[in-house]
Amino acid sequence: MTRQALQPRENRWACLGQRPVIAWFTGLSGAGKSSIAGAVDRALTARGCHTMVLDGDNLRLGLNRDLGFSARDRAENIRRAAETARLMAETGLVTIVSLISPFRAEREAARAIAGDIPFLEIFIDTPLCVCEARDPKGLYDRARAGAIPDFTGISAPYEAPERPDLAIPTQDRSVEESAALLIPELLRLSAPGRA
Repeated sequence: MTRQALQPRENRWACLGQRPVIAWFTGLSGAGKSSIAGAVDRALTARGCHTMVLDGDNLRLGLNRDLGFSARDRAENIRRAAETARLMAETGLVTIVSLISPFRAEREAARAIAGDIPFLEIFIDTPLCVCEARDPKGLYDRARAGAIPDFTGISAPYEAPERPDLAIPTQDRSVEESAALLIPELLRLSAPGRA
């Protein structure tokens, strides 16, 4: 049995009528990453784009369910998410990744994994006090009480991006207004005629 040549990826992208992009959302728990990712996904889909959202919570239910929250496991969580995003992007999808991804080095490693696929680091810039006030899962209260060790932003560090491709301050913006700041750039990068 001989191995058949794979269809060149550019042919797959042409069939979809778009080029791939990876949008990597980073920010504290409760910053709005998942909500904004969902809004971006819906808006792009409504415009005929082919997209996929990789959300940290969902990844931990399946692909990364064997990982805990040690430094080593967190790094592996990021690596697996980046490899998965790369595979999805290779098929031509606009891939939106929503992970706290607290360390600059790990986000740079994710960018390196993306290779020649355009990679946007999107900082969902929400102050800690706002994230704590939102606290949709009650995690900050539990972390402050000592029930969750190594909680990012409380008992574990978060390294905000120094030069993100886009920073989205969410404090005085709705989810849709926040998403609208990113959508034009994703449409531009995924346009079929882009070199």
